[in-house]
Amino acid sequence: MPTWDELFKREEFRWREPYPRGVEFAGLSKERGFRRVLDLGCGTGRHLVYLAREGFEVCGIDISPTGLELARRWLEEEGLKAELKQSDMTAIPYPDGSFDGAISIHVIYHGTLEQMRKALAEIHRTLRPGGLALLTFQSKRSYRYGRGREIEPDTFIPDIGEDRDIPHHFSDREELEEVLRAFSILELELVERVREQVYRSSHWEVLVEKP
Repeated sequence: MPTWDELFKREEFRWREPYPRGVEFAGLSKERGFRRVLDLGCGTGRHLVYLAREGFEVCGIDISPTGLELARRWLEEEGLKAELKQSDMTAIPYPDGSFDGAISIHVIYHGTLEQMRKALAEIHRTLRPGGLALLTFQSKRSYRYGRGREIEPDTFIPDIGEDRDIPHHFSDREELEEVLRAFSILELELVERVREQVYRSSHWEVLVEKP
């Protein structure tokens, strides 16, 4: 099974452009007067760089030393600053209420359902009341659902795709409403596209608020 260190050494995993909803999230965060934002699973830094450019105080967490080093270099090249820490998503190394907002794109479904629950609990803990989080989850409608080795219900190690051999948990709307019950769900949207008329990419985009 490859590690994230190994994957980030490949150019296709060094994304440069921010996720489109991440740009919208930055605008909404500005409207609310947010200053301090967490990028959970920051990888090589695409959202760190964007958010720092937009004037936010950004903290990035990733399990991969390689990803963090690449993010650090990119920030230095741009003359930008962000706080970087190596950590698992289930143990965010910050006190309660540290952040106005959090973003975690294509991250927290990489593991078991219990790991996903722990990551969500940590996001909730480290957000201040009224804080927002933009999150993505894999949908059971994805072409990779059911592919590869099932390690628990709805969690597979896929045998296809760029990040095959990494655990993926797939969720339906009912499950997301349950695991996000500590938050107020502001938006929950299913986003899909089909490649080569065969491969359906399907994931959830979710905007939540800590009451």
